[in-house]
Amino acid sequence: MLLAIDCGNTNTVFSIWDGEQFLATWRASTEWQRTADQYYVWLSTLMNLHKLDVQIDEVIVSSTVPRVVFNLRVLADRYFNTRPLVVGRPDCALPVEPRVDEGTTIGPDRLVNTAGAFDRHGGDLVVVDFGTATTFDVVAHDGAYVGGVIAPGVNLSLEALHNAAAALPHVDISKPQKVIGTNTVACMQSGVFWGYIGLVKEICARIKGEYGRGMQVISTGGLAPLFQQSEALFDAFEDDLTMHGLTVIHNYNKGL
Repeated sequence: MLLAIDCGNTNTVFSIWDGEQFLATWRASTEWQRTADQYYVWLSTLMNLHKLDVQIDEVIVSSTVPRVVFNLRVLADRYFNTRPLVVGRPDCALPVEPRVDEGTTIGPDRLVNTAGAFDRHGGDLVVVDFGTATTFDVVAHDGAYVGGVIAPGVNLSLEALHNAAAALPHVDISKPQKVIGTNTVACMQSGVFWGYIGLVKEICARIKGEYGRGMQVISTGGLAPLFQQSEALFDAFEDDLTMHGLTVIHNYNKGL
């Protein structure tokens, strides 16, 4: 049984994969101080609550927070008696190597999204991930990651507004009823919502123009469905794209 772990800047997701489907998926806040023992107590408690009597014997990790990886390695070694695959490390092969500037370090989450999106949709893609940052990943016809764009995340932008302007409150992101806000909260929600609609449309249009051939736009991340409400921004939405990409990379390495 495979334990797939995706550690992002905000949350860490754990999914159990039986070779055909995810049996369970759980989310925890990302904290580099959390020990392997704490991970195991939390994870085993959830498995017991869900009556999951399974034996985990393989682990794959994608982490954008390097300091977390050590304790996840210890977790795999101490409690599951296995050495984990860590995406981005030399011993974890990718189905297709990226084609970017020499010496460039690519976020493991972007490599995993590329593998998952290519497996489900083929090549010539733009993958838009609404995470802590909003990323745009370009997937070539053969499944290679060939570059992209990084923009501030939606919640990061809202937090920056609140922190930089003392009079502006914390607000939740939602689709406003009107573009012209008639109170502070409505004005902020309109600016962020329609600002990101414009950002996604413009960046995707420019990527397509520069790429020079037809492309599908695939979205992932919790806020993607919200932005899809208003405009036909995406050709498809994948709520488990990163976790699926981890299973694709794991299967590829098993076959080597």
